[in-house]
Amino acid sequence: MKKLFLTLCAVFSLFALHAQEAAETDPEAPVWNKGIATNIGFSQLSLTNWAAGGVGQLTLTTYADAYANLTKGKILWANELQAGYGFIHSFEKDYLVKSDDRLILDSKFGYKAAEKLYFSVVYNFRTQFAEGWDAKHENIISNFMAPAYTSLGIGIDYVPKKNVSINFAPLTGKVTMVRPQELRTRYGNAEDQFARFELGAQLRVDAKLEVENFKVGSSLILFSDYLNKPLNIKVNWDVNAEAKISKLFSVTLRTNMIYDDKIKLTKVKERTGETYEAAGIQFKELFSIGFTYTFGETKK
Repeated sequence: MKKLFLTLCAVFSLFALHAQEAAETDPEAPVWNKGIATNIGFSQLSLTNWAAGGVGQLTLTTYADAYANLTKGKILWANELQAGYGFIHSFEKDYLVKSDDRLILDSKFGYKAAEKLYFSVVYNFRTQFAEGWDAKHENIISNFMAPAYTSLGIGIDYVPKKNVSINFAPLTGKVTMVRPQELRTRYGNAEDQFARFELGAQLRVDAKLEVENFKVGSSLILFSDYLNKPLNIKVNWDVNAEAKISKLFSVTLRTNMIYDDKIKLTKVKERTGETYEAAGIQFKELFSIGFTYTFGETKK
């Protein structure tokens, strides 16, 4: 099953590249909707003999959303790459603390079967760029490909409105990869297991809203593993909101909520006084004010 899943990933990637080349060489092919939306936020605080106290620091956040979408007859192909990195540097410390770190690739290929309904293949890959440390900055708890998640699902895509998509893939393969052996059990893998395979069903709901100078996008992914406790639903929910202050500046809010029963980081105390680790909700929120610019066409 693992070999079949990896083979399907490779075939889908080759097909995607071939489809793009064909669209670029065929004079009758529609023009691609492509572009990159960027955002940079920066702040700096310096204190000298400040009686009220405080710590000087430097903060930087960067985010880029690249997209390439194609519609041709009954074919719909949407691609998106999100990359974000941010850090906080205290002038009294010798290290950086990450405030954001994400690398997410999404690709969806659909063939129209009926009005607002497509047969679809969806692919997702997500990881982070750099090392992540614990609160005391003593131990590395994440890194590039530690963890990394990739999935490939076959199913149907329902598009009731232009900016709403409900995708159900009853045949979805998902792989969790962790490079360093010492981090594998933290993310649900065995110590000698670089990649953990899951086979299940996935429901994904994507929605976008744009009103004048405000836009918000939501992506909710629910996954049930047929092979291991299918009632323990894994959740990954991303929300990106942006409000324009001017042509080049905006306020942004990005949140990410995760629930995975394989990741046990919450300490629970029993009546006996003993504690154990259990799965819990992970939540991240990033608010920033900064420079925003879009290269290319407006995203459709």
